[in-house]
Amino acid sequence: MKTTLNIVMTLFLALLISCGGKEEKKKEGFSYEKKTPTEQTVKKEETVPASQKVDLENKGVGPIKSLALNAEIDQKMVAHGADVFKKMCTACHRPDKKFIGPAPTGLLDRRSPEWVMNMILNPEEMVQKDPLAKELLIEFNGSPMANQNLTEEEARAVLEYFRTL
Repeated sequence: MKTTLNIVMTLFLALLISCGGKEEKKKEGFSYEKKTPTEQTVKKEETVPASQKVDLENKGVGPIKSLALNAEIDQKMVAHGADVFKKMCTACHRPDKKFIGPAPTGLLDRRSPEWVMNMILNPEEMVQKDPLAKELLIEFNGSPMANQNLTEEEARAVLEYFRTL
């Protein structure tokens, strides 16, 4: 029994010694410098979501070519526009936060009145032909704006309501 134990111990020691002898020597010197990759660092262009882009020159595609807004807000029109918005638009839009569609708060700081009117009156063609509307469609997961078949008067009232948000 002792001989068997001695043989096992000898084999075990031989195994330990044979596994530990090939240690690679590390390069001399030590550096705290951070190594930079050989690839060039490309600055990522900050991408602004379409809903936050400012484009006051684009008038969009549709029946509205020019629209002048009065300096004073028409409160009667605002009330009518708020009612139309509540009935026709709140399924997809919330006044002050992103929902299925973008929030209209501050919209006229980013878009021309003509663009807004054309988007309300002519959403199908806008999404097909207007680059900004195409980007919005992508940003909002391909959810196109529904054509609510509003009259120009109703769309203008909704625009006036947007001026108050």
